[in-house]
Amino acid sequence: MTTRILVDHRAGGATAADAPETPAAVIARIVPSAATAPLRHPEKANRPDNPIKRKPDWIRVKAPNHPVYHETRNLMRDNKLVTVCEEAACPNIGECWSQRHATMMIMGGICTRACSFCNITTGMPHALDEDEPRRVGDAVAALGLRHVVITSVDRDDLRDGGARHFARTIAAIRAAAPETTIEILTPDFLRKDGALEVVVEARPDVFNHNLETVPRLYPTIRPGARYFHSLRLLDEVKRLDPGIFTKSGVMVGLGESRSEVLQVMDDMRSAEIDFLTVGQYLQPTVKHAAVDRFVEPAEFEDYARMARAKGFLLVSATPLTRSSYHADRDFAELRGAREAALLSAATRGSTAVA
Repeated sequence: MTTRILVDHRAGGATAADAPETPAAVIARIVPSAATAPLRHPEKANRPDNPIKRKPDWIRVKAPNHPVYHETRNLMRDNKLVTVCEEAACPNIGECWSQRHATMMIMGGICTRACSFCNITTGMPHALDEDEPRRVGDAVAALGLRHVVITSVDRDDLRDGGARHFARTIAAIRAAAPETTIEILTPDFLRKDGALEVVVEARPDVFNHNLETVPRLYPTIRPGARYFHSLRLLDEVKRLDPGIFTKSGVMVGLGESRSEVLQVMDDMRSAEIDFLTVGQYLQPTVKHAAVDRFVEPAEFEDYARMARAKGFLLVSATPLTRSSYHADRDFAELRGAREAALLSAATRGSTAVA
């Protein structure tokens, strides 16, 4: 009798189609070294499966094949850099890398958190690579970027949550590519006193921290975080340095209501957040949080209209919107929007005096 071996994407291994062996036993028999390999998401291994829904036409993207995509990929490999584009399985990677846009993820590829929406590996991270900031700076210069986005995993194991590493990376980019504007997408620095001040003092051009979802869904979607702490973090950035643009984003399609999303927008504006992103949640594996529904493009347009009416300087709300999608173009628009708002305020002031 022939035994068929099928790839089991839920556990990253294989199962025997007509034998009673467990997946782990089959893996050990066929690829012995894999028996001791850590699971990408060990904390999710025993969760029930959530079948992945078929994506609608407005979300499907083409496989990357542009030659510049491969050049960007090789540059990341040559500099031993991690990108969130790959780690988070971003659907826009083909488009962005073909334009030499990549979001670099510092402090390794292992996160101390276990968010149910995220595809980044969970576990105990390695020690910080002290040479990483220099390599990031060199890669930014080699790519000739006008704008760069730097993010990281959560590093709850570090006393400062990685704040000084962020600051060193910002300084290295300033040294290697002084004309490049810098956007950072940080963790929440929960219970890391003084960490935020270290990062703000390094003066990134944009400080991004995503709220991700509505408060009601935090216990299941973002259990290691606290909604109002994240909101206060962004509010504090503005208090420490009003010149830094602040940015945050939410995913939709997780079971939130429209009124809840609008309330999050109001909360963000109370913290003077400048830039809002809204995108469709896409389920990475059957062990991740299920997609409740695919939000139609017309609903995204409605969210964008409402957000602009609430006073955000810039809004990006589409099914494929991600935190750093079109970040260079968006930064130019963001700066232009602030200048226009300041000019308008000055004009109103002079008219009132006259």
